[in-house]
Amino acid sequence: MIDKKLRFYSYNVNGLRACTRKGFREWLKTSRADLVGLQEVRAKPEQLEDDVRDPKRWHTHFVPAERPGYSGVGLYSREPADELETSLGEERFDSEGRLVFARFGPLLIVNGYFPNGSGKNRDNSRVPYKLDFYRALFEKLEAERAAGGRILVMGDFNTAHEARDLARPKANEKTSGFLPEERAELGRWLDSGWTDTFRHFEEGTGHYSWWSQRFGVRAKNIGWRIDYILASPGAMEYVRGARIHPTVMCSDHCPISVDLDPAIRT
Repeated sequence: MIDKKLRFYSYNVNGLRACTRKGFREWLKTSRADLVGLQEVRAKPEQLEDDVRDPKRWHTHFVPAERPGYSGVGLYSREPADELETSLGEERFDSEGRLVFARFGPLLIVNGYFPNGSGKNRDNSRVPYKLDFYRALFEKLEAERAAGGRILVMGDFNTAHEARDLARPKANEKTSGFLPEERAELGRWLDSGWTDTFRHFEEGTGHYSWWSQRFGVRAKNIGWRIDYILASPGAMEYVRGARIHPTVMCSDHCPISVDLDPAIRT
């Protein structure tokens, strides 16, 4: 008998309460998911409905931001994690509820909501903070990655790496999310041995995970690919497929997924 592949999802829900009203419960029930990392939950656990906060046959963990209605990540898993951690070791990052680290045997899942570089006035003033976050997380994981550890980093990275990762690259060369320094930092991860799992299986254009909510933009597929699941070399040997799911419409992002050999956890 062949073991069923594990399916792990990453999904920026752009407010889990709003996403729930648009069909999140139904999607979760039919997703065949073994693990789901959520970003931009934008609610404290007690603000969520019971069957969203703690659905049957799921183990859940939420990390809210200190600021109400902002940021926040969540994790749903069929099996309980052996260890959970939520700190990057710096208050300026930890206060925004951007990370959960979950260990399942030899497998480490990192579910992250990477900062947007745009300031309050769309002035790119948060780009230094964003790059510091990237670098702090990279350094936290580097020793385990270099030692052959099995690590998956999933989430909204808020960066399109290459021109093929957004519909209108020329028009966005000065926009946070496609600035040279942001692209270079994501490139540093990939050059250091991390694999962009989707690009490992699909080289083509027109594949996006986020669309502006302006009328008609999503229907025309004028989007950005800013959600990723990166695999360390130790994890990549267990990755059997990767997909984007653009027909799931509960958020302005869509879920992305990887299929994994179950041996990754043993």
